Amino acid sequence: MDVRIGIADSSQVIEVELENDTDRDALKAQVEAGVTGSSESLWLTDRKGKELAVPAARIAFVEIGT
Repeated sequence: MDVRIGIADSSQVIEVELENDTDRDALKAQVEAGVTGSSESLWLTDRKGKELAVPAARIAFVEIGT
């Protein structure tokens, strides 16, 4: 599953490739928790096991692909 995250006040987009069996609804809940302020960071783990944290306050948009 491909995820694109836009960063506020920046033209940079972070692209992360997650495992294909990633739970889409759980991912949406995790993004929503960050955007609404329930969580300070959005943590994702890519296919290779690399962990990535994005400060929730800086998220402009999130695209979830297949």
